[in-house]
Amino acid sequence: MKPGYSAPRLAWWNAWRGRNLSVEDTEIDWKAYMAQVEGVINGTYDYTQLRGDTGPLVYPAGFVYIFMGLYYATGRGTDIRMAQNIFAVLYLATLLLVFLIYHQTCKVPPFVFFFMCCASYRVHSIFVLRLFNDPVAMVLLFLSINLLLAQRWGWGCCCFSLAVSVKMNVLLFAPGLLFLLLTQFGFRGALPKLGICAGLQVALGLPFLLENPVGYLSRSFDLGRQFLFRWTVNWRFLPEALFLHRAFHLALLAAHLTLLLLFALCRWHSTGESILSLLRDPSKRKVPPQPLTPNQIVSTLFTSNFIGICFSRSLHYQFYVWYFHTLPYLLWATPARWLTHLLRLLVLGLIELSWNTYPSTACSSASLHVCHAVILLQLWLGPQPFPKSTQHSKKAH
Repeated sequence: MKPGYSAPRLAWWNAWRGRNLSVEDTEIDWKAYMAQVEGVINGTYDYTQLRGDTGPLVYPAGFVYIFMGLYYATGRGTDIRMAQNIFAVLYLATLLLVFLIYHQTCKVPPFVFFFMCCASYRVHSIFVLRLFNDPVAMVLLFLSINLLLAQRWGWGCCCFSLAVSVKMNVLLFAPGLLFLLLTQFGFRGALPKLGICAGLQVALGLPFLLENPVGYLSRSFDLGRQFLFRWTVNWRFLPEALFLHRAFHLALLAAHLTLLLLFALCRWHSTGESILSLLRDPSKRKVPPQPLTPNQIVSTLFTSNFIGICFSRSLHYQFYVWYFHTLPYLLWATPARWLTHLLRLLVLGLIELSWNTYPSTACSSASLHVCHAVILLQLWLGPQPFPKSTQHSKKAH
């Protein structure tokens, strides 16, 4: 090992230097993914019978189809270097889609993008070395957001559902998306868009639903799955018994839903009408809605996801990509005098350090929660993405 290089950093260096790394140096779940996909190729459509080295198949059908394509593109999963090259392209596509989002919001100073591109060894490892399915889900999610910003709501919902079909962590964005759909279209107008999301899930999962519907739904959308304490990044300071206790999980769920409701009532919805007015046809509301701005769309979606991450039962190392590319927006989108550029960079640095501490410690987990709390506080105290003054002034005019 080169002096002064940590193992993850050396692996990243070797990957980009073009050296031949063994599978043991890089992949974690790749062989399991390939074994699960191979089971489907061999004719097994019962999700309860599909397994890999690390356990049963627990991802929806979109994952199967996408990684089936990777299975054939990489010589039945044996050409790890080819898979890493494909994921390197996926990483660049993710950056492009994220930059397109940030370009439309005009909130984040340009120097921050240097840190997004170059400062995270963990994210580079997750994409190019470890070959997890999380980056695949997130690139589809960012494509969906770009389509929503272009007012292509149907196609945006289609890509959103496709992202969910790869990994259901994308559902953390769903409360924000639902709020935006109701704001823009009302209940009846939102139903076709929600139908696209549901219909795509049924279409993708149909071969497995016909074989064993209960098995497919219980495995691919298992909301009660238990996580191992040794892999947690965010709750290391808790006793393991409390971490595994069902009451703790329910308390986190209650806190998650409560904070979502508070943001929906006090931050996202501010027309002066009851939030139930969102169910009406937009033309029949007292304050007719204006076209949603890019910042309203992005702020609502990113905040919805971030709240879910703050109250997750456990965060594993590959979950960092769930919100890494959204952190600059969350920190810089709302101006706050008490949070200078230097302090915002410090928060980003501490979050990065927490995710790069392996194994996690009580200190790294606690610092991660402190940083999350700072971001939440700024989002709550900052200017509203749906300002009252703008809407009322338009009505008066």
